[in-house]
Amino acid sequence: MTPRGHYPDLAGRVVLITGGASGIGETHVRAFAASGAKVAFIDKQDEAGKALERELQAGGATVSFVQCDLLDIDALGAAIDRVGETLGPVHGLINNAAVDQRHEIGTIKPDDFDWMMNVNLRHAIFAAQRVLPQMRTLGGGSIVNTSSVAWMRGIANVPLYSAAKAAIIGFTNSLARAAGPDRVRVNAIAPGYVATPRQRALWHDAEAEKRTIALQCLPDAIEPQDIAETALFLCSDAARMITKQCITINGGSL
Repeated sequence: MTPRGHYPDLAGRVVLITGGASGIGETHVRAFAASGAKVAFIDKQDEAGKALERELQAGGATVSFVQCDLLDIDALGAAIDRVGETLGPVHGLINNAAVDQRHEIGTIKPDDFDWMMNVNLRHAIFAAQRVLPQMRTLGGGSIVNTSSVAWMRGIANVPLYSAAKAAIIGFTNSLARAAGPDRVRVNAIAPGYVATPRQRALWHDAEAEKRTIALQCLPDAIEPQDIAETALFLCSDAARMITKQCITINGGSL
C-alpha cells in the first residue's frame, strides 16, 4: 500500500508490530515498510507471515518475520530481544494483536476469561515492558496500543473483549506517565468496525454494517488503512508532543 501521509523521519527506524501476518496488522506492516521503516512483525501464523515477508523483501523493503505465540511471554521477550539485535533498537511498537471472540455473559467460564485477557491484554503489557530499554537507548520512542470502540459503545456479546480493550486504555495512560520522562510516547487507537477477512469469514453481516455506517457522520466504511495511517502519524516526529491519548477512528459514530 502507498500511505497517504508521508513521514520521512520513519525511514530507517525499527518498528515492531504484533499480529502482523493478516488483517489490520498486515496493513500496518505494509504501511511502515512503504514508509522506509525497518519492520519486524510477530505472529503465530507461520505460512502467512513468511509469505508477507518474502513479498515485501522482494520489493526492496527491510522486513523481518518472527514466528511466535504471543501467549508465551518468554518467547515473546526473546523475539523482541532478537529484533533489537538484528535490526537495531525498536523505535515504534504497535501492539496490534487481538481476538474479538464473542461470549454470552451466562456461558463465560474462568478459562474463557484467562484466555481473553492473555490474548488481548497481557502480551501488550509485556511487549511494552521489553521494548522500553531499547527505546531508552534511542532517547525516545512510540508505543501504540490497540483498543476498540466496543467498550465505549457497550456491545452486548463481547464482554470479555470489551473489558480487555478498556483495560488497554488504563494501561496506556499509566505507561505514558511512567515512560514520559524518557521521551517515550504511549497512545492508543480505538477502531470502529473494520471488515477484515477474518470478520467476513466468521460473522460479517452486510446489513449490520450498513446500520453501523448509518450511525456515522461520514458515509464510508472504515478500512484497515485508516488505522495504519494513524499509527504512522503517532510513530512519527509529527506527533512528538502527543501522548496519553486514545484516538477513536469511527467515522464520527454515535
